Amino acid sequence: MKKTKRILAMIGVLLLVLLYLSTLVFALLGKDFMNWLMASVGATLILPVLIWAYGFVARMLKGNGEENDAKQ
Repeated sequence: MKKTKRILAMIGVLLLVLLYLSTLVFALLGKDFMNWLMASVGATLILPVLIWAYGFVARMLKGNGEENDAKQ
């Protein structure tokens, strides 16, 4: 489970870095970068929540292992 969390976190970080870099490129080129900036800020808020929700649902479906310990 820890490995999955680390992989998801790294993917999230990579996506955020790419979004901010694309915003910077559009700003330097003089294009309309405001939409990219808003997408980057929105993703900064939403991606961590989605990653947390994935982990939470996975824990609920799999169980924490506490029930197995109590039965033995």
